[in-house]
Amino acid sequence: MKAFIVYCHPSENSFTRNMRDAFIKGVEDSGNEVILSDLYKMDFKADMTEAEYLRDANYRNTPDVAEDVFAEQEKINQSDAIVFIYPVFWTEAPAKLVGWFDRVWTYGFAYGEKTMKVLDKGMVLCSAGNPIARLKEFGLLESMEKVMFGDRLFGRVKETEFVVFDCTSRENELREKNWDANLQKAYEKGKGLFG
Repeated sequence: MKAFIVYCHPSENSFTRNMRDAFIKGVEDSGNEVILSDLYKMDFKADMTEAEYLRDANYRNTPDVAEDVFAEQEKINQSDAIVFIYPVFWTEAPAKLVGWFDRVWTYGFAYGEKTMKVLDKGMVLCSAGNPIARLKEFGLLESMEKVMFGDRLFGRVKETEFVVFDCTSRENELREKNWDANLQKAYEKGKGLFG
């Protein structure tokens, strides 16, 4: 089985990068494969061009999809699961990942006359500075899940899972205290992705 990981973090020196690596190790240790798109390392262009906008706004299923977009779509169709790994910025994924959806979820691929395969699993692993209790108290966790699963992955994956690694901001004492346990959790999520 093959997992396509869309990773989005601007810093190599982050908990999220370590979480990504632990997750990948888990997937590979379970005998499965990984395809990785590191959006910052790829310098993925998040801004939609006017031509891209007009193509989708007018529901035109034409072959003039940008090469970088087509490459991402191919990665999806070669995979059995899609996993998004990112830090929470203002109750949302980083702008570069939001732009990835804007550009990759084209008409004729992700909606309309879809050529995107329905994947077995869609998973989100995100790091958050806030504790889970606060995200739940203010309805933020529910909002994040609704955007990712009720919109972006709706009808595109069979099974979903949303995993938050909370209290991971640099000034939080729980970041270091929970570091090893959180990385073990990420590893186990990777190992059990197809289990």
